[in-house]
Amino acid sequence: MSTPATRIEHMFESASDDNGETADAATPGFVDASTVRAWTAALSSADLVGDDAGRIDLIRALEVLKCAAEGAQAQVSADFEDSQRAVAAQRGIPAERQGRGIAEQIALARRESPHRGRRHLRLARVLREEITCTAAALRAGRITEYKASLIAQETTCLSREDRMIVDATLSGDPARVEAMGDREAAAEARKLAAELDAASVCERRRRAEADRCVTIRPAPDTMTWVTALLPVREGVALYAALKGAADAARAAGDPRSRGQVMADTLCAGVSGSVSLDVVMTDRALWAGDDEAAHLDGYGPIPSDLARQFLAHAIDAGDRVWLRRLYTHPGTGELVAMDSRQRLFRDSLAKLIWLRDQTCRTPWCDAPIRRGDHAVEHQSRGPTNLDNGQGLCEACDLAKQAPGWRASPVADALGHQIDTTTPTAHRYRSRAPALTRPPYRPTRPGLWTLVA
Repeated sequence: MSTPATRIEHMFESASDDNGETADAATPGFVDASTVRAWTAALSSADLVGDDAGRIDLIRALEVLKCAAEGAQAQVSADFEDSQRAVAAQRGIPAERQGRGIAEQIALARRESPHRGRRHLRLARVLREEITCTAAALRAGRITEYKASLIAQETTCLSREDRMIVDATLSGDPARVEAMGDREAAAEARKLAAELDAASVCERRRRAEADRCVTIRPAPDTMTWVTALLPVREGVALYAALKGAADAARAAGDPRSRGQVMADTLCAGVSGSVSLDVVMTDRALWAGDDEAAHLDGYGPIPSDLARQFLAHAIDAGDRVWLRRLYTHPGTGELVAMDSRQRLFRDSLAKLIWLRDQTCRTPWCDAPIRRGDHAVEHQSRGPTNLDNGQGLCEACDLAKQAPGWRASPVADALGHQIDTTTPTAHRYRSRAPALTRPPYRPTRPGLWTLVA
C-alpha cells in the first residue's frame, strides 16, 4: 500500500538518490506544456504526507523541484529567443530589431512585468552560453534561480573565458555551491572576478555610476519608498549628513526619532513647486464620503488624506485647479473624449493617463510614457479614448514588432484591450476603476448596484 508521500513521488518519472542527484526512473521523452500541466494537476489534488519527518522531506523535495523548474524555464526561454530571432532573420528584419518583443512574450507567459522578463532572458542566455556549471546546478535543483542570477551579476564584467573559469571554480562542484548562502556565493564570485581581471571590475564600477537614479514605489499605509542609487562616496556622504543632522536635533531635545528627523531633513532639502493630480468623486470632496481617491503616480489614497492635500494647498496659497471628469456609472472608469489629432495630446492624453494609471500590458506596473493606438493609426485606428492605451516605452516598442496585434473590446465590464502575440497567444487587460459605481442600501448590511 502506497503512502501519500509515494503517491506524490510517483507523479514524476524520476527519483533522487542519497546524494541529491536526479536519476531517471524512466526516460519520458520530450516534456511539453501538457506534461507539466498534468504534474501540476496531480500535485494540487494529491494527499500530502502526514508525519513531521515526511513533511520536511517533502518541503525539500518540492524546493528541489522548484529550482529544477526554474532551470528548465531558463533553457526554454533561451531556445525560444533563438527560434524567434531565426524567424525574424528569414523575414529580412534588420539584426538590431530581431529581438523586439521576445522578452515581452516570455514575461506574459511568466505573468510578470516586461522588465523582469528581460532580466530572465538575459540570465537564460548567460546560463546556456557562459556559466554552464551554474546552469547544470540549477537544472539539477541544487541552487535557486536567484543564486544563479547573483553569480551571473558578479561576473558580468569579465570576458567569456574568465567568466567560465569563475563558473567552473565556484559551481564545478554542485555540492559546494549548494552549501553556500546567497551572499557567500556572490562574494566568492566577486572575489574571483577581481583576482582574474581587476581592471574590468574598476570599469564596471565606472559604468555603474552612469546608472545613478532615484525611483519611487508605493509602500503600505499610504507611504512611499523613494530610493536613490548613488555612487558610494556620494551615498555615504548623504547618509552621514542626514545622520549628523538627526544626532544634533536629538541632542537638542527634539522629540522626533532619529529616522523621522533624517526623513524630514531630506524632504526639507527639496525645493521648488510640484503638481499633484488627485482624482476623487464630488461625494468625497464636498460631502465627506470615505470613497478612496486616486493620486496619479501612486494609486489609491484615503479620501480624508486627499482633502488634507487640498486644504494644505489652499492654506499655503498654492494655485488649485478643479477639473470635472465623468465616469461610467456602471464601471467607474473615465468616459470618452475624441480627437482628430495624430497623437494623444492635452486633455485626451491626460484622460488616458488617469484612466490606465500604469502601463496596460498585463503584469507590467511601469509608469506610462506613451499614448498608444491599440489599432495602429496607419491601419485607420481612431485617435480616441476607446482606441487609446497608456504604455511604457519598452512595451510600446515591443508592440511594434511583427506579429503583435491589439484591439479594443466592447464590453460592459469596462475598457478592455485584447493583445495577440506572434505565437497567437491572447492576453486581455482591463482599465482599473478610478471610482466605485454608485450603490444604495436596500436593507441594513445589503447593498445593490444602481442600474
